[in-house]
Amino acid sequence: MTKRSLRTAFAAVLLASAAFPAAAEPVFNRIASFAVADNLPNGVDPKTPTSSEIITATADGNTLVYSDSPLKAIGFINITDAKAPKAGGTVSFEGEPTSVAVVGGKALVAVNTRESFVKPSGLLATVDIATKKVDATCDLGGQPDSIAINKDGTLAAIAIENERDEDLNDGALPQMPAGDLVILSLKNGAPDCATIKHVALTGLAEIADEDPEPEFVSFNSQDEIALTLQENNHIVIVDRKSGAVKGHFSAGSVDLQNIDTKKDGAISFTGKKEGQKREPDAVKWLDDNRLVVANEGDYEGGSRGFTIFDKTGKVLHESGPSFEYAIASIGHYPDKRNSKGVEPEGLEAAKFGDDNLFFVLSERASIVGVYKDTGAEPELLQLLPSGIGPEGAVAIPGRNLFITANETDLVEDGGARSHVMIYERAEGTAAYPQIRSADKDGLPVGFGALSGLAAAKDEPGKLFAVSDSVYSLDPAIFTIDATQKPALITDKLTITRDGAPAQKLDIEGIVGDGEGGFWLASEGNADKLYANALLRVNKKGEIKKEIAIPAELRAGETRFGFEGITTVGEGDEMVLWMAVQREWKDDEKGFVKLVSYKPSTEEWGAVRYPLEKAGDGWVGISEITISGDYAYVIERDNLIGKNAKLKKLYRVPLSDLQPSKLGEPLPVVRKEEVRDFIPDLNALNGYVVDKVEGFAIDAAGNGYVVTDNDGVDDSSGETLFFSVGPMNAM
Repeated sequence: MTKRSLRTAFAAVLLASAAFPAAAEPVFNRIASFAVADNLPNGVDPKTPTSSEIITATADGNTLVYSDSPLKAIGFINITDAKAPKAGGTVSFEGEPTSVAVVGGKALVAVNTRESFVKPSGLLATVDIATKKVDATCDLGGQPDSIAINKDGTLAAIAIENERDEDLNDGALPQMPAGDLVILSLKNGAPDCATIKHVALTGLAEIADEDPEPEFVSFNSQDEIALTLQENNHIVIVDRKSGAVKGHFSAGSVDLQNIDTKKDGAISFTGKKEGQKREPDAVKWLDDNRLVVANEGDYEGGSRGFTIFDKTGKVLHESGPSFEYAIASIGHYPDKRNSKGVEPEGLEAAKFGDDNLFFVLSERASIVGVYKDTGAEPELLQLLPSGIGPEGAVAIPGRNLFITANETDLVEDGGARSHVMIYERAEGTAAYPQIRSADKDGLPVGFGALSGLAAAKDEPGKLFAVSDSVYSLDPAIFTIDATQKPALITDKLTITRDGAPAQKLDIEGIVGDGEGGFWLASEGNADKLYANALLRVNKKGEIKKEIAIPAELRAGETRFGFEGITTVGEGDEMVLWMAVQREWKDDEKGFVKLVSYKPSTEEWGAVRYPLEKAGDGWVGISEITISGDYAYVIERDNLIGKNAKLKKLYRVPLSDLQPSKLGEPLPVVRKEEVRDFIPDLNALNGYVVDKVEGFAIDAAGNGYVVTDNDGVDDSSGETLFFSVGPMNAM
C-alpha cells in the first residue's frame, strides 16, 4: 500500500470511527460492567486474583459463562436484566480452565491439568448449568486451549496446544510434544468420550512443522473447522466428517510502513517492519468460504491487524496498521508495547439486524473494533472501550447485546479488577470516545496521559492540555476544540530545549502566559532525576526560562510535587499558583501547600490547603485553576472502581490566597465543595478511574474535565473528557 493510499484509507477509518452516526443509526454503547471479584465464593479473600478470559452465553441469552484460570473455575453471571448483571456463582476444577462453550443446558469446559510443559494433559468437563455440578469428564490427551461447537450442537472441536515454555531456549520452537486437534460428538449437549478423534497436524507448517502449536478453532455451517497454528504462522482447514486436513496455508507476512517500533516514550509513526509474520490468534468464519484472523503474534511479533482469507489461503483483505491508527486517534495506543503494537487477539462475528458484523479485540489497547462485513473492504463502525486486556467476547444478537471478558486483574497493585463489560446496540449516538485527535499528514496525532488542562483566554471551547512523563521523549502541548463532539485535538506542539524534545520533564500543569506562550509545572521525582520546576515556553514550544524551586521548598519535597499551575493578575502583578499533590516532609498531616511565585520579583510564598480524610488510599490535589473570584481545585483519592470515594471539585476564595513567606507559619485557606465527579465518571457504565487530572474554565465560563489514562500502562486506556456546564450556575 502506498503512503498516499494509506493516508486515504486512514482518513476514511478516522471518520468512520470517530464521527457521530446519524440519530437513526444503531450503535453500541456500554450499559453495564461486572467486576469478576464480585463472583468470588463466600469466605474467599476479596483480594484474591481473578480473571475473565473466554466467555459465552446460554441459548436464551440470560446467563454468561466465563473461564477464570487464576481461580481454577468457571463463573456465571445473570444478565436477565443486562443493565444490572448479578453474580451467578462459580464451579471449581482441579486444573486451569482455558476455554468454555455452551450446548443446551451444559457448559463444556476445557481444563489444563498438565504436570509440566513436557507432560501436558487436560480434560473436557461437562457442567450442568442449572445445578452447577460436573456431570462427566473426558481425557483429552494433552493441554487444551480453544473449544468450539458446531451450529447444530452435535460436534465439539478442541485445539490441543501443548504450549511451549517461553523460558526454555528463549521460547524457540520446536518444543515437544506436538499439539493436535480433537474432534468429538455431542449427544444432547453431552460429549461422547468414545468418539474422540485426534487429528495430526505435523508436517504442514513451513515453521517447525514437527511442533504445531494450535491456538484457536471455529466451525462454519458446513462443519469445516478452521484452526490457527499461531507460532507456526499457519492456518488449517479440517473436514469434520473424515477428520482429514482438507486444506492448509501459511498465514504469510506483511510489510508494515509508518508504524511506531520504539519503546521510547514517544508516539511516532515513522518506523517500519518488513516481512512481519501475521501469527494469527483467533479465527472466525465470516461465511462458508471466508474467514478472518486476528494477527496478535506471540512468537516473533504479529502484524498488528487482521486479515480476511478465503479458505484456499487467498488474501481478500489486509488491514495493515489501519486498526492501530484508529486506536491511536482516541488515545489508546500502548507505546510500551511497540514490539507488537496493539496486539489484536480475540474475535467475534454475528449478524445484528441486516448487518453482518465482526469484532476485533485489541489486548494491549483495551479496545474493540466493530466492523461491518461488506463482502469487500470491511467498514469500521465504532471503537468500544473495554476493560484491561479483552480476551474473549460473545454476541447475543437476539437481545442486541455484545459482551467482552477482560482478563487483567491488577488487585495486587491496587488497580482495576478483571471485568466483564456489556454493550447494547440501539439507535442513538456513540458515547465513546469523548476526545479524539485529527490526523496530520495522513497519520494520527497520538496522545495519552493528559495530565493538565487550561483554557484559551478569548476563545470559548478552545483548551490546551499537556501529557506527563509517560511520553518523556516527546513532551507536548495539545490544542483542543471542545465545541466538537467528541472533542477534537487539532494540534500538537512538542516542548523543546535547545532544538530537541526536552528531557527529564513530568508536565502536570499548564496555563497561558498572556503572550501566546505558556507557563508549565513539572512534577519532581528524585528517583527519575526529575525536579519540581516552572517552565516558560513560547508559542513555538521552546523553553525560554526554567525556574527551580527554592531551597526552603526543596528541603521538604517528595515525589508528589506540582500537579497544576494557574495565574492571577496581569503584567508585573501576575502571580503563579501551583498545587502540591500530597503532604511534603514539613507539612502537617492532612494539609498540602498551594505555592505562589511572582515572576516580576521572584518572590515565593505559600498557603495551606486542608485535605479530606483518606480512606484506604491517599488523598491529594491534581489540578488548580483560577476563574473569577475563586481558585478551583481537584481533590481526589488514588482508588479505583467501587473503592473510589473522593473525586471532587472544590473552590477557594481568592481573598484567602494571601501567601506567607516560605519558612514562616502558613495561613489555612477555606474551601467549598463544588461538584462530585463520581457520577460523571460512572456515566459510561465502566468503572471509576482514579486519575481525574485536568480542569479548566473556558472563555464562556464552562468547566471541562479530563482524566489521565497513564498511557495505557496498567490502564484500560479510557480518557474521559466532559463538560460540567456553566460554572456560574454552581
